[in-house]
Amino acid sequence: MAKTILIVDDSASVRQVVSIALKGAGYDVIAGVDGKDALAKLNGQRIHLIISDVNMPNMDGITFVAEARKLPAYKFTPIIMLTTESQEEKKRQAQAAGARAWVTKPFQPEQMLSAVAKLIAP
Repeated sequence: MAKTILIVDDSASVRQVVSIALKGAGYDVIAGVDGKDALAKLNGQRIHLIISDVNMPNMDGITFVAEARKLPAYKFTPIIMLTTESQEEKKRQAQAAGARAWVTKPFQPEQMLSAVAKLIAP
């Protein structure tokens, strides 16, 4: 059975590029348009990995990660931050909230898949 990945990004084009790369590698994909939307999708279903943007309307990625970590079913779900941010302070905040990896946009799909594979096998 395919592993399920939740993508959270307010950019439809980024969601599409990431989704195509992940589906091509054999993963199932669920998408959220911002932290609030993604949190609503964390309804107990099995999600093997989360990929989240940092800067989003309604609820930013770091707040989303912290909120997701409060949910028992997702306490240990690996989370990759995918963002244009490269500031060390943002990285520290994301790690403190519970993110496991950081991929900077623009990214190559192979780079993303490599980060995903390190955290979960297809």
